[in-house]
Amino acid sequence: MRIPELIALKRDGKELTDKQISFLVNSIASNRIQPEQIGAFLMATYIQGMSTEETTKLTESMRDSGIKFEWENKQHVVDKHSTGGVGDKISIPLAPILASIGLKVPMIAGRGLEHTGGTIDKLESIHGFNTKLNPDKIMKIVNEIGCVITTQTEEMIPADRILYAIRDLTSTVASLPLITASIISKKAAEGISSLVLDVKVGSAAFMKDLDSATKLAKSMVETGNKMGIKTTALLTEMNNPLGLMSGNALEIIESINLLKGGGPEDCRELIIAQGAELLLSSGLEDSEHKAKIEIENKLNNGSALKKFKEMIIAQGVERKFAEKVCNEPEILIKSCKHKSELFLDESGYISSINAMEIAQFILENGGGRTFREQRINHNVGVELHVKITEFYDNNNPWATIYYDTEIDISQQLKNCVIISKNPIQKRSRILKKII
Repeated sequence: MRIPELIALKRDGKELTDKQISFLVNSIASNRIQPEQIGAFLMATYIQGMSTEETTKLTESMRDSGIKFEWENKQHVVDKHSTGGVGDKISIPLAPILASIGLKVPMIAGRGLEHTGGTIDKLESIHGFNTKLNPDKIMKIVNEIGCVITTQTEEMIPADRILYAIRDLTSTVASLPLITASIISKKAAEGISSLVLDVKVGSAAFMKDLDSATKLAKSMVETGNKMGIKTTALLTEMNNPLGLMSGNALEIIESINLLKGGGPEDCRELIIAQGAELLLSSGLEDSEHKAKIEIENKLNNGSALKKFKEMIIAQGVERKFAEKVCNEPEILIKSCKHKSELFLDESGYISSINAMEIAQFILENGGGRTFREQRINHNVGVELHVKITEFYDNNNPWATIYYDTEIDISQQLKNCVIISKNPIQKRSRILKKII
């Protein structure tokens, strides 16, 4: 079997066999293939696509290219994944909530790139938090605490790590089978039994319209289920920022406020909905209503916050500092040099807040990265004081911006908000469910 022959088959729109896909992925993982050949295969796949069977086998082969976690009670091992958005911090409170109920959450998360924030970057705004754990440490924390949030280890899915880097260089990121295989292989390697996907839809999402988001969600749900993972997907709106706070440290502050029983309504909605899906699929609850009540109770009674504190201590945060962060999360932005309030010229109902402009402000001021090795400033961010549908009085600020460099604040986010004279109907963030 020769690599050029396999590339040619995919180039010509032929379906690869299980054996051929396995050989290809093993060659990638063991560095027995040239980068140019990987690039050619990725482009051929991008153009020609893959069948459901091919996508499933690609996912399985990528999962099997490295270590896989095995758990005593697999039925209660779960995870979630988001395709990324602005202000999307749902994973951070959700993991300890699920752990406080009795589920195990070995969450492998990523860093941000361009306008999408990364869960790992957000958690690293907590001094001492270690996101580079070896497999033994991951298993130990999950078994003892119930949840962990860490980066992909060197031993896990090496084929994906190589493929993802070259996808980024060859403009083949937006391929449904490649996206599906990358996401589901990582989750399958975690050894989970249930998975909920949050597929963002809108101007600040990877998928801009409902049709393309639905296709991606169906591909991932189908592949996950074929691999023995009970998988569901929620399609959620991402035109406006999620929650009130966007930016690494600010989103940890908001996550802790959510774990204290507060926080914005739209964040609570997604936490409760996604958590309920996992309680149902893992068999811990038998009705959506009861599952949602259980998640809401854990948000309100302090048990999930306690679990979050245990997790960050287990991942390297000094105990006294962890307690302080959980009691006074605002200390995370204490070192920020500048904080400025923004005002609008007119009063009215908030019709829209442009999430991409918020993200661009964060990116341009050092709170995001344009290449993977770039260091970021955790202080940079935007705090909203009003949400969509709320009435805004122009005597008050609509937002506060946090930054460490000198900037002309009069030009910041000036066209970000659309005001309506008429009341705006409140809508759910959840657009659709795929099972």
